[in-house]
Amino acid sequence: MPETGAGAPLRDEPFEPEVVRSDVVYEGAVWNVRDDRVRYGDGEIRRQYVDHTGAVAILAMDDDGRVLMIQQYRHPIRHRDWELPAGLLDVPGEEPLAAARRELAEEADLVASSWEPLVSSWTTPGGNDEIIHLFLATGLESAETAFARADEEADIRVEWVPLDDAVDGVLTGRLRNGILAIGVMAAALKTRDRS
Repeated sequence: MPETGAGAPLRDEPFEPEVVRSDVVYEGAVWNVRDDRVRYGDGEIRRQYVDHTGAVAILAMDDDGRVLMIQQYRHPIRHRDWELPAGLLDVPGEEPLAAARRELAEEADLVASSWEPLVSSWTTPGGNDEIIHLFLATGLESAETAFARADEEADIRVEWVPLDDAVDGVLTGRLRNGILAIGVMAAALKTRDRS
């Protein structure tokens, strides 16, 4: 395990420089863009970033060690990429685990009897403040109610992929979604450690 000079493991450290000014310069349907002026060192810096609600993602694994992957259109990259079921933390007061349960039902019509935190990650800390919480869901069953889907979710394609094949897809560059990559790699290590 990497250690700092003091012998403790490396850890991200909170740092709160004075925010001199913070303005919403674009108000969007899903999230906003913020323009901040911050005192830093002997001067002031200016940064624009996406002010994000946060999100959850679910690595759903069946009893055969297969991972649920969904494919949907993502306009900014002009691709239908393979992803894990995921969604925004956009319900006031909703805890990440409750959001993950909701998203698995909404995107995949599944419920899980076992949930455990897998990993949390900032997606693009130089461009947004989004943190995503990934959960491992097992003990899967069909949800009692199927959800109606619209927009990009209307033509979601679903595949069950062996975990090793998903890892190979990430490492060979065939699957480039960052959250998918983090999730399958973390699940591979977690399941390896249990063997």
